[in-house]
Amino acid sequence: MSPGAGRRVLDAEVRALERLRDSLGDAFRGAVDRMASCEGRVVVTGMGKSGLVGHKISATLASTGTPSFFLHPAEAFHGDLGMVKPVDVVLALSNSGETEELVRLVPLLKRLGAFVVAATASEKSTLATLADLHVGVPVDEEGCPLNLAPMASTTAQLALGDALAAELMERRNFKQEDFALFHPGGKLGKRFMRVRDLMHAGGAVPLVLPSTPMREVIFEISAKKLGLAVVAEADGRVVGIVTDGDMRRLLEKHGGALLEMRAGECAHPDPKTISGEALAAEALRILEECKITSLLVLDGSRRVQGVLHLHDLWRLQLI
Repeated sequence: MSPGAGRRVLDAEVRALERLRDSLGDAFRGAVDRMASCEGRVVVTGMGKSGLVGHKISATLASTGTPSFFLHPAEAFHGDLGMVKPVDVVLALSNSGETEELVRLVPLLKRLGAFVVAATASEKSTLATLADLHVGVPVDEEGCPLNLAPMASTTAQLALGDALAAELMERRNFKQEDFALFHPGGKLGKRFMRVRDLMHAGGAVPLVLPSTPMREVIFEISAKKLGLAVVAEADGRVVGIVTDGDMRRLLEKHGGALLEMRAGECAHPDPKTISGEALAAEALRILEECKITSLLVLDGSRRVQGVLHLHDLWRLQLI
């Protein structure tokens, strides 16, 4: 049996999204302007399925640089209205625009001084006429076999929230670094950790002078267990790097004479480096693209600050 009802609802949702995309205009830009200049928070409210969508919209806004919280319309009448301030912008979601709780709530929100944006299917709805600004979310049909359960309408509401969040991110010039501040937990947050917080530093760095005999370089590589030694001047400026792989190639070329050579003679002069301020995700990209296991962490004067090893990213479960 072909999934006829499933395809029909998806077709209805696609049509709703296309209509929403094509309808975005002055009202949508006005809502973005208000939210971008808001000195308070964007308060999202809605009942039933629209309320569930509102929770997600509020969470998306908050995590992308626009302070926001969800206000349940019923709870607003029992004290939660005190959470709203005159500097806030309220986004009220209702497909019909006739949701009783919202119709009763909007005049109270406006009395508090908040600016109310209504998102409904019809500009002639009660909620649309009560609000300060109306953004249309046009939906022809829900796609439900009974055309009763909210399906296409909630999909369109959710998409409207994403569109608002995306515009606000662009207005605020919201960057990866900003995103990292709001997502410190989980695998996503770990990708936005700074290299300086992950690198081996201080005495953990395998460090030798250019004049160090290679027999001592071998001991330093073995002792620090990073598979390399950083060759640097006394002031910390990097001359090059000697890795386990370099040692094998040098032994094949020079044999036992290698032990009497100096680190400066054997160092690879152009190691891959990164700033301590760089993100862990950027370090991982370089390691994978170059097919190497370590990066030297240098300051602006090419002085060594630390070493970042692929294993450090494995421990964070970034790989």
